[in-house]
Amino acid sequence: MSAEIVNLCEAKTRLSSLVEQAAAGHEVVIAKAGRPLVRMVPYTENRPLRFGSLKGKLVVPPDFDRIAEEEFEQMFYGPGSR
Repeated sequence: MSAEIVNLCEAKTRLSSLVEQAAAGHEVVIAKAGRPLVRMVPYTENRPLRFGSLKGKLVVPPDFDRIAEEEFEQMFYGPGSR
């Protein structure tokens, strides 16, 4: 999705509609003399993670403890350790 680039003077007159667009998930860039100055994006709360808040959102593969096993062995025991 590409951002809508709006000149500062135009943004002054269209501010409320630009805010509505940004709130709806569309990125809006405000520029002055063709140079981008600010980016408007939807506001999101930065809440701290709570224990269990990612439950069901992450998938841990069954072999996660074996990922890069060869690389680790080579790091600690040298090449050809297998």
